[in-house]
Amino acid sequence: MDTIASLFSFITTPVSWIIVQFHSLYGAIFGPDTGWAWGLSIVSLVILIRICLIPLFVKQIKSTRNMQALQPKMKAIQERYKNDRQRQSEEMMKLYKETGTNPLSSCLPILAQSPFFFALYHVLSKIASGDEIGVLNKDLVNSAREAHIFGAPIAAKFMDDPAKVEALNASLTDVRIVTAIMIILMSASQFYTQRQLMQKNVDLTVKTPYMQQQKMLMYIFPLIFAVMGINFPVGVLVYWLTTNVWTMGQQMYVINQNPTPGSKAQDHYLQRLLKSVTAHGEVRSRRKRSVIQAIVAKGTDRNDNERRFISGLAKAGLAAQADGTVTKSDTAVAEAEGGAAQRRQQPKRQSKSKRQTTAAQPGAAKGSDAAGASAKTSLEKDKPAEGRSRAGSSQGDAKQGAAGGKATGSARQPKSGQRKGSQRPKHPSSKK
Repeated sequence: MDTIASLFSFITTPVSWIIVQFHSLYGAIFGPDTGWAWGLSIVSLVILIRICLIPLFVKQIKSTRNMQALQPKMKAIQERYKNDRQRQSEEMMKLYKETGTNPLSSCLPILAQSPFFFALYHVLSKIASGDEIGVLNKDLVNSAREAHIFGAPIAAKFMDDPAKVEALNASLTDVRIVTAIMIILMSASQFYTQRQLMQKNVDLTVKTPYMQQQKMLMYIFPLIFAVMGINFPVGVLVYWLTTNVWTMGQQMYVINQNPTPGSKAQDHYLQRLLKSVTAHGEVRSRRKRSVIQAIVAKGTDRNDNERRFISGLAKAGLAAQADGTVTKSDTAVAEAEGGAAQRRQQPKRQSKSKRQTTAAQPGAAKGSDAAGASAKTSLEKDKPAEGRSRAGSSQGDAKQGAAGGKATGSARQPKSGQRKGSQRPKHPSSKK
């Protein structure tokens, strides 16, 4: 670690100068040799660096979302050119260029912080050994050596031997308790930041290997920082804990105010926006108007969260406009009420037995009429002309028999083994 820190020695002078400036401010309030003065100087250094890195953080968010949206296309390229690595790389680079995506953008904040991190580590190491560095003269180095945070010197480490800790006027037990608590808090904040990102701010409709990689990082990163933390001085732990807390707060703000499309966070945000718009009948901020404008511009490509938002506006009698505003619309209310009424008027589905009974009743009547007509035709053709009167009487008897069979058949109880319900009438020419 000392070798790596020495590589960034060119930035130790600016870092030490910033710390001295903040120390002169807090030293006038808490005392120049107190842990509060030096600890808050380190915290202020972190806040200053993170403010300067906000543009990189915005690029990180855009890059992460673009990478997530490109995962299906990247997977298709990998499957298509799985036997040609060179062509696969060329197609990937072409895809990145067409969409304006930089895979390294998601790592920019960490990469940009690393010089300041190692420079601070180098400064604290020199303080622990009592050597001057940057703009820290001998008096400032001795003052920093005397500064304790909850009983632990800012230059002490968890793995230091008792003799080195005693030289800093502290006990090894205090140093290890303080550093252990800071390491736990540092790892926990890292884990929580990644966890809320995976659970709330990820498009759940896209299942890609990228999500699995992010899930693995959620467990790997905190473990790495916990292992490395035992070799960090207390001042560096203060630095890294502060930057993790800043990242966690920054991430919470993004999740609540600018969520990823298709995520749970977007659903919660649009529900809050819907309540606000329906309560006031208008959109009260430029940022909210830009959100509605983007949703309207998508048209039929809206996700489920956005469709529910537009439907909720219609039920409240409001229609979203292309400029992000909303207007009252009676047509939207009528369409919403008409759709609800149509859904209510849909007939209930009948059971199988009811459908069979309904179909059997008209079929029986048709069968009876068809049987009578066929009997009449056959009798007229078979009998001679002089016996047609007798056939007519037989035809009348047949019709009466058919009618009587229909009446008695409906009242007659079915025998054992017969199907329940109305039975099909027998043909008039049958004997029984």
